[in-house]
Amino acid sequence: MNSTGYISRIFGASPVRPLQRHFDKAAKCAHKLPKFIRATFREDWSKADAAREKIILLEHAADDLKRELRLNLPKSLLMPVSRSDVLEMLSRQDRVANKAKDISGLIIGRKMVMPEAIQTDYLAFLERSLDTVTQARKSVHELDQLFESGFRGAEVDLLMEMTDELSRLEDQSDDLQVHLRRSLFAIEKELPPIEAMFLYKVIDWTGDLGDIAQRVGSRLHMMIAR
Repeated sequence: MNSTGYISRIFGASPVRPLQRHFDKAAKCAHKLPKFIRATFREDWSKADAAREKIILLEHAADDLKRELRLNLPKSLLMPVSRSDVLEMLSRQDRVANKAKDISGLIIGRKMVMPEAIQTDYLAFLERSLDTVTQARKSVHELDQLFESGFRGAEVDLLMEMTDELSRLEDQSDDLQVHLRRSLFAIEKELPPIEAMFLYKVIDWTGDLGDIAQRVGSRLHMMIAR
């Protein structure tokens, strides 16, 4: 056995690249939502269905990567992070794709159309929530350098700055969510009660995208602290 194979057998494959590939797929899944939403605004259900299918395919691909990593992750890692840290990161990342699928599923299932009065605000809110997903993905992609530095030095400072920015973006998303809920409340009496209820649910689930991304950052903070 050559030296590379020997080291690989002892230390096991690094989980960093599989984590990054998984989050790439989960983030891409979430970023399909704006196209889907715009199609529903036009009540173009054929295009909405097509966009929804892409979301489902990406969510399934993320699931496949999740299963592959779980099956091949060594029981113990001779690395600066524990196996439980990696699995928890994977779980949090996976919720991004799951939430995107849930949002699109609820809307397509009920043929929901956001009231015109709040469409612009909803898209702004969705985009800011997706900004947090993008920032979380960038943070995860810094793990390579962080592992190489042994969780010390400038790489730690950089990742801390990135997760701080992630928290700032999530705060902005929360503010937009509060504004959007107020806007919906202002027209709520004009809507069938059951429709209003599901609109609030869509808003809450969209906010969950930012919350989940921020929790990915929180887990990175914990990994650094250890």
